[in-house]
Amino acid sequence: MTLSAGLTIGREKTCNQTSRCLQIDAMSKETIHPRFLRPRIIEALADSPVVLIHGPRQSGKTTLARLVGDEAGLAYFTFDDDVQRAAAQADPVGYVADLPERAVLDEVQRAPGLFTSLKAAVDARRNPGRFILTGSANVLLVPKLADSLAGRMEILRLHPLSQAELGQKTPDFLERLFVTGFMAGPAGRRLGKALTERVAGGGFPAALARAGHRRRTAWYRDYADTMIQRDIRDLARISALEALPRLLALAAGQTACLVNVSELAAPFQISRQTIREYLTLLSRIFLLDELPPWYNNRLKRLVKTPKLHMGDTGLACALLGLNADTLWADRSVYGRILETFVYQELRRHASWQEVAITFYHFRDKDQVEVDVVLESERAVAGVEVKAASTVTNDDFKGLRKLKDAVQKNFAAGVVLYDGDAVAGFGDRLYAVPISQLWEGD
Repeated sequence: MTLSAGLTIGREKTCNQTSRCLQIDAMSKETIHPRFLRPRIIEALADSPVVLIHGPRQSGKTTLARLVGDEAGLAYFTFDDDVQRAAAQADPVGYVADLPERAVLDEVQRAPGLFTSLKAAVDARRNPGRFILTGSANVLLVPKLADSLAGRMEILRLHPLSQAELGQKTPDFLERLFVTGFMAGPAGRRLGKALTERVAGGGFPAALARAGHRRRTAWYRDYADTMIQRDIRDLARISALEALPRLLALAAGQTACLVNVSELAAPFQISRQTIREYLTLLSRIFLLDELPPWYNNRLKRLVKTPKLHMGDTGLACALLGLNADTLWADRSVYGRILETFVYQELRRHASWQEVAITFYHFRDKDQVEVDVVLESERAVAGVEVKAASTVTNDDFKGLRKLKDAVQKNFAAGVVLYDGDAVAGFGDRLYAVPISQLWEGD
């Protein structure tokens, strides 16, 4: 894995042309960070007619798409522009016909009628790298969008910034988890309260560019309101839009817990089925994730309820009124939000891997659990998250049960903790400092 070239931290320019530098500066007032997904996009453009980059608003999709598109000579259009959106909605066939041969179409979920016309254009000239699309809604959950370009479009997920991207360090945690293993000995460092600063900060570039907790909290709360008022309206007509901000805050309080629709519905005069539909809508715009349960035939009495995770811990802390100090003081809440932080960090790492990795959680009726189960090409690994700076043999109970169930396909089991050394706790079982997620060796 190599660091993506052509993107910089700070205001230093590495562009070859001044005009291009000015264009990049105009795209975003925030610091431009290296994005490890970039090589995957370039690779996809080499053999796919259409590449879709989807993910939450303000995660950096537009900046990344424009940087890649500018280098490849693609024109840029955005459907956040009222005129462009109106033109595309009024005459999608004519709009696509008038596009340049290669183009970036930003926030394409706002003009879903274009997809049939894009399909026809691609079928007429099936050249690779014709279109880069971006979307702030999960098009895999919008059949009209996903079906129209099936077999013609590669879909890549861009998450908010990972800690590795923020630190400009190429991580190898997943490679060690599945392939090379971990070497016992000093590694990483204990972070203490500094870890809560990372957790409360989250990964959205615009929020991280703000000085201080109060300003970041204001950004995150405005962000959530805007997403609900704007993007939810684009996806569905709902009768109780005013309930969604409160529901999202309640969901933040249940992050890293099993989905409990009855509990979430209790404060509202709304049916459980409606609350269930609202959770799905919030997932479609990447504010929530539902982590499915892992199971196999070797284990009985497994819990088959998904686990709820917020899409970003900075947003979760803002909605719960938490900062680094209050998070550090409330260890029970900290433990759950740290679990979400690690889960989202692992997902961000997985998004730029060449081999697909799927994510689950594991829990049985005796409350033996593994926070995150990762599966790749039949190999299975488990990650347990602990906010403390010590690890005991009992912390591996769930990982050992998972190992016994998987047997020869078990890659490794890791307890991530706030320490400064890797320690072995049996065959393919390790305690690993949480800082190894982004610092490496």
